Amino acid sequence: MVAPFFAPAMKELRMIKRLGPGKRLSQASIHGNTVYLAGQVPDDYSGDVKAQTKQVLDKIDALLKEAGTDKNNILSATVWLPNINDRDAMNTVWDAWVPEVGPARACVESKLADPAILVEIAVIAAIP
Repeated sequence: MVAPFFAPAMKELRMIKRLGPGKRLSQASIHGNTVYLAGQVPDDYSGDVKAQTKQVLDKIDALLKEAGTDKNNILSATVWLPNINDRDAMNTVWDAWVPEVGPARACVESKLADPAILVEIAVIAAIP
């Protein structure tokens, strides 16, 4: 879905492309050469934090590919964990996935939408 908007100060029309649009949110929004991914959670909540992190990173890979970019172009990431003690387990999967030079990242403890969700990750990436 593409939604135009007018930037009065710049006197130009800019387009916002939405990936996986829904009533409450889109899975990603593309503006210019930047893609903003919504927080991604696993589809299967039965796994441990490592399994859930792997699922989330696979979803991020797929969305970035659909947007025309990849994990090498991630500018920043935010990771939410309901239990910060799971950080080391999550980082084991993250470290194997992230490029050698990682993006800016925050990792915070927070309640998530469902108690069975052990990790949520949102990223912002450049589109080359």
